[in-house]
Amino acid sequence: MATYNAAAARRRRATGPAPSLTGPASDVHPVLRRTTAPPAALDLLAQARAGLDEAATLETSNERYATAHLAALRTAAAVLAARGRPEPTPRRRARIRSAWEVLPEIAPELAEWSALFASGARRRARAEAGIQGAASRRDADDLIRDVAMFLRLVERMLVLQPVLPQPRQDAEQPEDQDTTDRDFPDAG
Repeated sequence: MATYNAAAARRRRATGPAPSLTGPASDVHPVLRRTTAPPAALDLLAQARAGLDEAATLETSNERYATAHLAALRTAAAVLAARGRPEPTPRRRARIRSAWEVLPEIAPELAEWSALFASGARRRARAEAGIQGAASRRDADDLIRDVAMFLRLVERMLVLQPVLPQPRQDAEQPEDQDTTDRDFPDAG
């Protein structure tokens, strides 16, 4: 029994001091999971944001729907610009595919969004053609909301950098300052 306890104590001993959770930020080594998106992707995200803002101000529901759908398409294009790679074989490159078809292959976490917006592509084409009643006011409002959520999700996915811990406030205090005159609550 004594050998088990001794072996367990040796395993628990660390080779050095454990990183302090309250120590300076230099003790923390963050793992970078995301890199900043390429400029083309950031430009597409900016165009998508502008298109979404425009869609919210347009008068007719057909224009609102078509413009919002175009903003979703630009958002998907930003993901493809950031993560996409050219097709390796000429046979696969010869076939033209929609962004909604390619997006789930490049970003599987966006497959449901891709299906949602792919289902609205035919309606967008009708709305762009000016067919009366292609999109109702509610259809346009729903799409604008969905595109806004999709855009925010993709912006977070492509652009955010990890947040590093900030230095503690008391680390900025000069060392020669007298700490004996601090205000402590009365314990009695």
